[in-house]
Amino acid sequence: MSKVDVIMPQMGESIAEGTLTRWLKSVGDAVERDEDLFEISTDKVDADIPSPTAGVLAEVLVQSGETVEVNTVVARIETDAAVAASTAPATPETAAEPAAVVAPVVVAPAVEPSTQPPAAATAAESVSPPRASDEPPAGRDERLRTRSTPLVRKIAAEHGVDIRQVPGTGTSGRVTRDDILAFIAAGGPETAPTPATTPASTAAPAVVPSSVPAPEETASEPALPAASTPAPAAPGTLRIPIHGATLDVRLGSVPIRERDRVEEMSRVRLRTMEHMLMSKRVSAHVTSVTEVDFERIVQLRRSLKPRFADQGVKLTYGPFIYRAVIEALGEYPILNSSVDGSRIVYHGNINLGIAVAINSGRELIVPVLKDADQLSLLGLAQRSNELAEKARNKALDFDDIQGGTFTITNVGVFGNLFGTPIINQPQVAILGTGVIEKRPVVVQDGLGNDVIAIRNRAYFGLSYDHRVVDGAMAAFFLNRVQEYLESFPEQSG
Repeated sequence: MSKVDVIMPQMGESIAEGTLTRWLKSVGDAVERDEDLFEISTDKVDADIPSPTAGVLAEVLVQSGETVEVNTVVARIETDAAVAASTAPATPETAAEPAAVVAPVVVAPAVEPSTQPPAAATAAESVSPPRASDEPPAGRDERLRTRSTPLVRKIAAEHGVDIRQVPGTGTSGRVTRDDILAFIAAGGPETAPTPATTPASTAAPAVVPSSVPAPEETASEPALPAASTPAPAAPGTLRIPIHGATLDVRLGSVPIRERDRVEEMSRVRLRTMEHMLMSKRVSAHVTSVTEVDFERIVQLRRSLKPRFADQGVKLTYGPFIYRAVIEALGEYPILNSSVDGSRIVYHGNINLGIAVAINSGRELIVPVLKDADQLSLLGLAQRSNELAEKARNKALDFDDIQGGTFTITNVGVFGNLFGTPIINQPQVAILGTGVIEKRPVVVQDGLGNDVIAIRNRAYFGLSYDHRVVDGAMAAFFLNRVQEYLESFPEQSG
């Protein structure tokens, strides 16, 4: 008998969780490989998720309406159809029941003396007490409400919050990550991480280290909290987990005056904050800036617009910039790479991430032009227009936002001269293009004399990871982009 796990996919680098909105198959149903299995919704994308294999849906571990972290196992598919048919539960409800009790049953032993470090005991006690597996179905909602995700339990443990005190907005009142963060930000109970209900025989060494312990306890017990339990967040501080580390943000440090307006960050804004902070923590950011003469591109675009319009394609400056970047990446592949520990991964495909502002500029999403180096100028224009339109209509597919190797963001569309963008991990560089505008510059006339002329110009800012990209290499790359744009080939459509 062989079962294949079905996981909650990551719908973009900055997405940490997703909501399973609807199952398209029931337990016991046969599924084909790549057949749509369930629907999910994230902050930026709604999508149908295909089955990773052919077989029979044997178990459903996450119910419709639940929000879970990426890479969480949501179901299992039995690839031996005969075995699956004979062992599949009668209904999805009974199939999901084990998932609701597995976590409490496994975690509960952490309260036994000296079997787990105090951090594990704290996390265990933030969920409801374990119940027997034959408990009546009436207790299922309570188990779902208090179980939550490992990340939510970790945040609760670090802040000494009993999850049962937090109003939940998930299925059956289940506490989501946003719920726990909002509860803490609102000044929820700031109790000590170790619950007061812990039996004295297990809590005394950790809670009262100054009491007189037995000689054998002195040598071993005090070391456990220092090795496994992070220091509790200070009162009035919000602790944000970021890729295995934590960031403590002070709350209430900003004076709020009578005419001020205060609002909680949206889920998208919180995810963006985490992703940007993680990128700044991971990469050594440096930005180099160059100025590009766009006179050639302005004239070429003017002559090509009617031809593209006849084919139903709006021609912007974007495709010209994409083509120049593609040429430069081909010559300097270190800019089209990723860092994997002590290794550099040079990507064989050039997949351009194109940042698109949505919701009147309040949010950002980065669809990806796959295999951009295989597209003509017309192809780049068609595909980029399609992706931008799908992004604005929240219609991007799962594949549309995956696999980017280099990102371009256009701050010039808002009138900015240039920007110093933050690298979109796990990439090593991002190009920010500024506004194209007419400026007086010194040029040479046909006789070689210096004269002042009016030219269309723009600033380009390249942020790069100094761990693997040096300033000279970044300069070579920018110079190549500039040279290509200023002498763009005539037959490029």
